[in-house]
Amino acid sequence: MLNELDRPVERVALALRVNEEDRQALVPVHKTLLEVLREDLGLIGTKHGCELGECGTCTVLVDGEPQLSCLLLPIQVEGRAITTVEGMASGSELHPLQRAFIELGAAQCGYCTPGMLLSARSLLERDSTPTREDIRETLAGNLCRCTGYAKIIEAVELAAERMRS
Repeated sequence: MLNELDRPVERVALALRVNEEDRQALVPVHKTLLEVLREDLGLIGTKHGCELGECGTCTVLVDGEPQLSCLLLPIQVEGRAITTVEGMASGSELHPLQRAFIELGAAQCGYCTPGMLLSARSLLERDSTPTREDIRETLAGNLCRCTGYAKIIEAVELAAERMRS
């Protein structure tokens, strides 16, 4: 009788476009995009949270739209543009959202920050003048346990203002 633990793990070769760079990986078919980003590609900015799609810490952008990487299989996004928090800066130049978060102290422990930044980036790319309600609605799927969100909302507003100028 074959022990299930002895069964070979099926792997698939993937060609992913992550942070504007073509990446190759041979990964077990059961791994989530979150696991592939962190474990196989070394992009540890995307965080493990609930792994149930409820907290937003694993948010990445897929073709510019926020997606929960804990709920996606990498094969679902093969050939699509994936952006992680590591892809926000341009060389040593921080994205305006990253600068605003730092300046206003919008990150406390920082665990939720990558998901917040990417969700906010998606919003600002489609709406350069979001209202506070737009910002709150966009960030509603990203849970922060350390703060009351006021600094985060202010940072998104500051970044929007700077990006318009």
